[in-house]
Amino acid sequence: MLDDLDRALIHALHIDGRAPFSRIADVLGVSAQTVARRYRRLRTEAGLRIVGLADPHRAGRTQWLVRLTAAARSAHDIAQALARRSDTSWVKLGSGGTEITAVVHAPTDDTAGNSLLLHDIPRTGGITSVSAHCLLHTYLGGPANWRRSAETLAAEQQAALRGHLESAGDARQPGPQDARLLAALEEDGRAGQGELARVTGWSAGTVARRMAELRSCGGVFFDVEVDAGLFGVRTRALLWMTVRPADLEAVATALADHDELAFVAATTGPTNLVAQALCRHPADLHRYLTRRLGTLDAIRTLETSPVLRTLKAASPALTTRR
Repeated sequence: MLDDLDRALIHALHIDGRAPFSRIADVLGVSAQTVARRYRRLRTEAGLRIVGLADPHRAGRTQWLVRLTAAARSAHDIAQALARRSDTSWVKLGSGGTEITAVVHAPTDDTAGNSLLLHDIPRTGGITSVSAHCLLHTYLGGPANWRRSAETLAAEQQAALRGHLESAGDARQPGPQDARLLAALEEDGRAGQGELARVTGWSAGTVARRMAELRSCGGVFFDVEVDAGLFGVRTRALLWMTVRPADLEAVATALADHDELAFVAATTGPTNLVAQALCRHPADLHRYLTRRLGTLDAIRTLETSPVLRTLKAASPALTTRR
């Protein structure tokens, strides 16, 4: 389990994933060496990784939540193959090991096509059913992190970290010219400017200016990948809901304030709202479903799909260059 300093460091990285260790140390009241040691230990033992991700809408990308059912003997191999792709994230294995869910990143321009959605998945042996749900709007997730992983720092500490995030005024949205920069940040959101300059072929000054532009316009945000089990989570589930269209906005906004949820999004398909619950144990999930979710009369149907394993998290890149 994490101690108070671990939790404070993770919370600080949620606020500014690229904050120098010296700045985080000043806010936490410890030395920069202590912060660096804790960060290295969390990377090794807790799977901590900071990743830089482009806002999909600003980058002209559409996200599809793909749900597959496969034979038990082949489901794990199919999930592993999906996780290895550069156009997927959040690959999960659930429902007794026969259901796979993954987020597929596709160009919004439909003339570009998408080989994974149109060709690769339907032709894969062992898959018995496929459904694809376009993520229309994300209410919780992405830049808005899971609340229970970021509840350690006091308001003044949070303000001290946010105060260093600069505005670059009007900035160009992410485009083809940023492809190498974004690919490097997907692997390591804390990569130094020297390394980013080498990857992009730009000068360090150009890298710094473009990073400031992308962050200030919301074109890029930084996510923290860390094992939720270290926060006491032992039970995970995807919740597929049907809500009356007139009530969808109100219900989704209410769910985004629930501490038990890490992700809430409106989707296309037979269900129109999906969420991910992170709970301490099955009884905790049951209490949430009956005592909180169950009080929302606008939810017409609910399907609970247990998540057994997460093979890939927020970044399409599996590992860092280092």
